[in-house]
Amino acid sequence: MKYLKHALSLLTIIPAGDMDKPEPGDTGRAAFWFPLIGVLIGFTTVIGWGIFKLMVPLIAADVLTIILWVVLTGALHLDGLADCFDGLLCAASPEKRLKIMADPHIGTFGVVGLILALGLKFSALYTLPPTDTFFILIFAASFSRWLILIVSKLTLARTDGMAADLAAGLNNRSIIAAAIIPLVLMLAGGWQAAVSAILATAAAAGIYVLAHKRIGGVTGDVLGLTIEISEITILLTYAAL
Repeated sequence: MKYLKHALSLLTIIPAGDMDKPEPGDTGRAAFWFPLIGVLIGFTTVIGWGIFKLMVPLIAADVLTIILWVVLTGALHLDGLADCFDGLLCAASPEKRLKIMADPHIGTFGVVGLILALGLKFSALYTLPPTDTFFILIFAASFSRWLILIVSKLTLARTDGMAADLAAGLNNRSIIAAAIIPLVLMLAGGWQAAVSAILATAAAAGIYVLAHKRIGGVTGDVLGLTIEISEITILLTYAAL
């Protein structure tokens, strides 16, 4: 329960109750629960979507759903996305890029990244078949949070921070066990879920290649970017299919 609470408090704003003082590696030991937390995030978001549809027109309901999605996660992953846009896309040395990403202020690239990400999520959500939206949001939120377990075991850009703590406490057995929920969902979703999962994995791989080239590896911000881009990829794939 300690690690479940840790995962809940890390990935959402949902109160997790009294918690013990975290120890080094606890993020990695809590990572087994990340896909389940993703299911909770997706389920809460889609329930909100269903309620919003009863109150306002669909386009407004989709906007409110995106807002709920952002608030529920505390905008944590969007913060990572904005930092990555600022740092990875600028013309600077790897050391300078890492400093830019650690800066709490958001630059022009970061603002553009946020606008693009939220715009793509909204447009994809608006295009999804209403009968499939319940499954798609849950699958996207769960699978993307499993993907970062794999990415975190790759080369790190720094020896401290969330990514390092995740890698330190995470083992291959936990990664495999954590894959059960996304795998069950993918099997339930059929070939469309499989295609979207493959494309999301390819997007995550592309993010890692870029991060490795630009800053030498993975940081917590890169993991946040991976979650956001993976979710968007899954939503866009279903919208296209």
